[in-house]
Amino acid sequence: METQAPYARIAAELRGRIERGELRPGDRVPSTRAITQRWGVAMATASKALALLGQEGLVRAVPGVGTLVAARPAAGQGRRPATEDDGARRGRIVRAAVAIADAEGLAALTMRRLAAELGVSAMALYRHVSSKEQLVVLMADAVFGAQALPERPPPHWRERLELSAALQWRLYRTHPWLAGAMNLNRPLLIPNGIRHIDWALAALDGLGLDDDTRMHAAVTLFGYVRGHAVDLEPESDAARTSGVSGEEWMRAQETRLAALVDGGAFPAFAEARADSALSPESLLHYGLTALLDGLATRITTPPH
Repeated sequence: METQAPYARIAAELRGRIERGELRPGDRVPSTRAITQRWGVAMATASKALALLGQEGLVRAVPGVGTLVAARPAAGQGRRPATEDDGARRGRIVRAAVAIADAEGLAALTMRRLAAELGVSAMALYRHVSSKEQLVVLMADAVFGAQALPERPPPHWRERLELSAALQWRLYRTHPWLAGAMNLNRPLLIPNGIRHIDWALAALDGLGLDDDTRMHAAVTLFGYVRGHAVDLEPESDAARTSGVSGEEWMRAQETRLAALVDGGAFPAFAEARADSALSPESLLHYGLTALLDGLATRITTPPH
């Protein structure tokens, strides 16, 4: 018999209390801190349990108040209580959605297309995901969750942040739609994405940085890599529809570019261009080096 993950076990217990009426609509459910104390789990596990209940429509987060039991839907319109079978079905839905988005882009993913891929009706999907927006949240959480973070990270803060950036870049390369689905102004609340930021924050602990600086540094790193990756899906779409890779496209533009710059209109550009070789990776690494160099100047306590 398969053992439930700790977050799923906690969510199941809270779900049972809601379904039995012990927690009624509008009641506060235990906070992440209360969950960590009662069940002896990490904050990330507590957050993941509450996120799962939110995805099921059982709770809602109210800023300044906490997480409350959601109002029950009208009779005949409610969703079936989540079961282990429901979780397995949802996982299969999410995996199929990721496969479509990886192969054809997020725009190609519709509930109708996904239903056809799974051999079910579109209405059947809505028993497990309420909308495409919720589906994308589940997809993003799943692919971030599939990226394991080393249990024994590099000892130096800089090496750890470089590794964090490399792992995130690999994710975006594997799933070109992912960067475009993220938004730091209205971030997706995905526990496995927060796990990457938490890992970066831990790397900066004990270096004489205040909490605000550490948080800005970790989120800036996350946003920096994501910003470079935003062009990956359009490039993937263009290569798929035209049959021309980015490198081939650039080579085809070389004659036009030479005619544009060799006339003397852009002397600094022409001079620097002769000795530079730009690529998505070179730009990523150059900017990352500059970002970490700047952060190093703020560190006041050398690592032990």
